[in-house]
Amino acid sequence: GLVVVRGESMLPTLADGDWLLINRRRSPKVSDLAIVRFADGEVSVKRVDLIGDEGYFVTRDNPRVGRDSWTLGGVAIPPTDVLATVVTRLWPPKRPS
Repeated sequence: GLVVVRGESMLPTLADGDWLLINRRRSPKVSDLAIVRFADGEVSVKRVDLIGDEGYFVTRDNPRVGRDSWTLGGVAIPPTDVLATVVTRLWPPKRPS
């Protein structure tokens, strides 16, 4: 599938408007980017930081913007709320330096 990034929580890795190719069948590993659903229903792209018995602990690449498992008090995302693994960024193909 395809998703479009909204927001700045994954800067500098991903920017608002980036297009991502995702795989809904592959479970992410530590350091992979994943599409997750938080308990309040918000869907977001995050980096898998740790995988534990409780589920996936995710983080953001931009420490100044957004939320993650750690800003929510160490909350794990249950495996059923890990919706996809990011395969690659499709657009833009390269960012200007």
